[in-house]
Amino acid sequence: MREMSDRTRSFVQDQFRKYYSNCFEEVGIKSGFEQREFAALSMKNRMMVRHKSFRTMNELQDFLCSMIPSDMYYSSSYYEQPDSPDMGSKGWIGADLIFDIDADHIPTSCSKIHDKWTCVNCGFNGRGEQPQKCPSCTGEKFEEDTWPCEECLISAKGETKKLLDMLSKDFGFSEKDIDIFFSGHRGYHVHVEDETVKYLDSIARKEIADYVTCLGLNTNLYTLENNESGNASLKNIGWRNRIIQGISCIILNGKIGDLQKIGVKRNTAEIIVKNKETTLKNLNAAKPHALPKGLGTETYRKLVEHSKKSQSAKIDTVVTTDVHRLIRLPGTLHGKTGFKKVRISIESLEDFDPFKEAIAFKEGTIRTIVSDAPKFRLNNEEFGPFRNEKVELPIAAALLLICKKRAELAT
Repeated sequence: MREMSDRTRSFVQDQFRKYYSNCFEEVGIKSGFEQREFAALSMKNRMMVRHKSFRTMNELQDFLCSMIPSDMYYSSSYYEQPDSPDMGSKGWIGADLIFDIDADHIPTSCSKIHDKWTCVNCGFNGRGEQPQKCPSCTGEKFEEDTWPCEECLISAKGETKKLLDMLSKDFGFSEKDIDIFFSGHRGYHVHVEDETVKYLDSIARKEIADYVTCLGLNTNLYTLENNESGNASLKNIGWRNRIIQGISCIILNGKIGDLQKIGVKRNTAEIIVKNKETTLKNLNAAKPHALPKGLGTETYRKLVEHSKKSQSAKIDTVVTTDVHRLIRLPGTLHGKTGFKKVRISIESLEDFDPFKEAIAFKEGTIRTIVSDAPKFRLNNEEFGPFRNEKVELPIAAALLLICKKRAELAT
């Protein structure tokens, strides 16, 4: 992909500088400021500057305003010497529990419209999900060009809500120990700051990640025979409860075609849909012997497998298990969009609109040349689609396209 011109880069830097000079009250960390490592990604050469530490927020602001990084990070970990360049000498104290929910890990039909990939080896390109190997040269390295669309972010929000439900109901974390953020790009970050998880190692954190993603769940524990004991009651907690919730949802709301998509035979699907109320009542009461004819062991197994997928939360497990993870600093700008990482309360998550509330630049316009961009919305205004067009855009829209390497400043 082409690099932005010096003139365009200078424009982006000026806008980022203005933000960090005037809106710094949005940048901040809840706890352990002096024990965190900070890192910054250079806008010009994409080099990472690591092992920084600051005593005050003013020092951090001075750094941001002087370097003008494209992206700013801080460690999920607490260190005795956060500025030590030797990881072994930093003196690891503990770490927050971090979850990253990104649209990249969620299959969506819209990716075929707005996502592109290019083979680094031969330049062959395509749209949608990136292949494992290039169809032209079998190369395995690609440059991705993704886009933060409405459908992608609605899907990411849905996964975030499932995760929050597990953290609260299954793990018992208090709302005051959970922070939710829009990442500034295509997803959400969830931070848990609690003494019960602070000292967990990577293995223990992997157990949490496995639970959230339902990895390794033995479906043999959820057969009709095992449910006959009464353990399938919706009063139970954990994955037994979630499996029944998932089955109930597909039976209550699913159509015949939906059931067929998960492998249920058409005649069985018709019986389930026709008798959905009785089926749900007897499932929840753990009375498999009273289920409609045709809803036997094999069909129930398919319903369980579907529930595993629908009820699990799609997180980036590498982020959760890493006890030295660098995560985007709250309130700072994302170098791929010009949007800011925004803190969200649990109560406001449902109505949170990233295309309104994450916009950092709300005044001014600039003339740009847009090479290729899908239709998109910022605030209540729609733009595009564009292809090789010269157009006057609000600063926020222009920055989004420039940061996504789809536009340059017009001469």
